[in-house]
Amino acid sequence: MKLFLVGCGTGNPDHITMEGLKALRAAQLILLPVKGTRKSALADIRREILTTHLGTDAPQIQTFEIPSREPDIPYQQAVLRWHDEIAHRWQAALTKASSPEKVALMIWGDPSLYDSAIRIAERLRPVPEIQVIPGISAIQVLTAAHKIPLNRLAGDITIMTGRNLRETGIDDSIDNVVVMLDGETSFTTLPADAFDIYWGAYLGMTEQILLSGRLADIADEIIHLRAEARSRHGWIMDSYLLRRRP
Repeated sequence: MKLFLVGCGTGNPDHITMEGLKALRAAQLILLPVKGTRKSALADIRREILTTHLGTDAPQIQTFEIPSREPDIPYQQAVLRWHDEIAHRWQAALTKASSPEKVALMIWGDPSLYDSAIRIAERLRPVPEIQVIPGISAIQVLTAAHKIPLNRLAGDITIMTGRNLRETGIDDSIDNVVVMLDGETSFTTLPADAFDIYWGAYLGMTEQILLSGRLADIADEIIHLRAEARSRHGWIMDSYLLRRRP
């Protein structure tokens, strides 16, 4: 079996590349993750991408439920077990579809950035031939939306998760940090006067929300907007760039 892991952007059907569309057209089956009724919009967005670009030529779709991680065991151990269970569900979905030769899975953003689809695919038996097709990441959409470069002139950039930000903070030598997968507004753990923040949610979508400014001035507004938007939509994906102030 050949498995296409297709980066499909951050929710805008225009984000998928021509290479990604060719892979979707070549597939005989598309695996579609479902994360419960509160997050059904994520599956609907993937369906919209297929309808927009493939229309009636879209291949067969096989859905599978994304399990929850175990909350009461160490994080790394919980993630490994979670990946095992997801691989098991992929395998079951493929069996239901009579094990097609070419399968595609649309990955939010880019498959290489804070996504485990490649590691999960390697758990399948037999291990498929994997082709990774890059997509537009949330980082690219964030900086484009704010009309800023990712780094300062000749400067470095650090990318971390919200969990890492809470646990390690930001070293004084680091000026530019992109934070992803932060469900707990971890920027509140930082000295607010030290950073500017460029924040965005639902990036690239009609629901997109953007805020930027001195962290000390807008942190509370971001927290309020984030909570309100999550309550209204049932889900939220956001990321932000922290830039140390002179």
